Amino acid sequence: MLYSPTANRAELDLSLFWSVVLLLSIGLVMVYSASIAMAEAEKMSGYKTWYFLQRHAIYLALGTMAAFVAFQIPVAMWQKFSPALFIIGGFLLVIVLIPGIGKEVNGSRRWISLGFMTMQPSELMKFFAVIYAADYTVRKAAFMHDFKKGFLPMLAVMVFIGALLLREPDFGALVVITSIAMGILFLGGLNGRIFVALMALLAVSFVVLVVTSPYRWQRVTSYMDPWADAFGKGYQLSHSLIAFGRGEWLGVGLGGSVEKLFYLPEAHTDFLLAVVAEELGFVGVAVVLALFALVIYRAFMVGREAMMREKYFAALVAQGIGVWLSVQAFINMGVNMGLLPTKGLTLPFLSYGGSGIIVNCVAVAVLLRIDAENRSPSKAARQVRRA
Repeated sequence: MLYSPTANRAELDLSLFWSVVLLLSIGLVMVYSASIAMAEAEKMSGYKTWYFLQRHAIYLALGTMAAFVAFQIPVAMWQKFSPALFIIGGFLLVIVLIPGIGKEVNGSRRWISLGFMTMQPSELMKFFAVIYAADYTVRKAAFMHDFKKGFLPMLAVMVFIGALLLREPDFGALVVITSIAMGILFLGGLNGRIFVALMALLAVSFVVLVVTSPYRWQRVTSYMDPWADAFGKGYQLSHSLIAFGRGEWLGVGLGGSVEKLFYLPEAHTDFLLAVVAEELGFVGVAVVLALFALVIYRAFMVGREAMMREKYFAALVAQGIGVWLSVQAFINMGVNMGLLPTKGLTLPFLSYGGSGIIVNCVAVAVLLRIDAENRSPSKAARQVRRA
């Protein structure tokens, strides 16, 4: 039986819904603008000027369909199958490392080809990590003060997942997934002293990972002074900063970016915000920031409402999604603005990419479902019993 709160608008969080729709719409327009020069240059390979626009629109359509399906699933069902989904995510992270199955691009093996599109298991794992960590925290609620019983099992699982992500390598996804797990455990009542100690340990671990990896260390040094080697290590960041500088208050106009003309690498993916800044200026970036702030605020408010209704799993899922979106958006924006070292993370809802867009849409659908069940608990409870 389908559950459709759209029949009653009071059961749908319109501020959250329309904020996400606007972000997706801005993303569609800006992906086209940022990619048109690249598609034009690849005509000899069969590309058209609207190649990336067409594919991104297909991903949005798939994401919309996946979101509709996800919205029909009761929150209790997500909790029931969270361990199985997490295992599936781990399995995908293993097989993506197998030559012939995993697709390698620029030295990283992160994608599995599905013929018409590629799937990135690390994107799926972000969502699976949210629901698994929420379920784990609820099950271990009585032991959140105990390091051995409350945190050690999760630590072992996350070390395994982290090792797989580093093999790809995908350091950005590791940071996001670690933030999700730690955020949910903290919100679920993890002992404060244990949390502080673990944060210190994580900070040391990340420093070690950076120092012992030449390419990560190179990114840090180029971030400290991108102009010292503007045509080498600091190339991406220097051109991103140039794009922000050219945009000023109102931008140079939609489609008028110069940096996207093969100066700024990954203009339609990792550095899409720089193109937004150049073409739409400070005002355009401020609108994007405001929409993200509203989405994240609503995620935490939905979680707070669920917590007040003693729906602890739903509350932690909602707030875990808020942690995920805020951390990933902050890292991407920080990289674009030169506040953080260059890292290959896309901007949720906006950047070009199949797996990311689809998983983001599913996450928002689950968030809307939690909110809908908060608003009509009796209806949700009846559906769970029928399921």
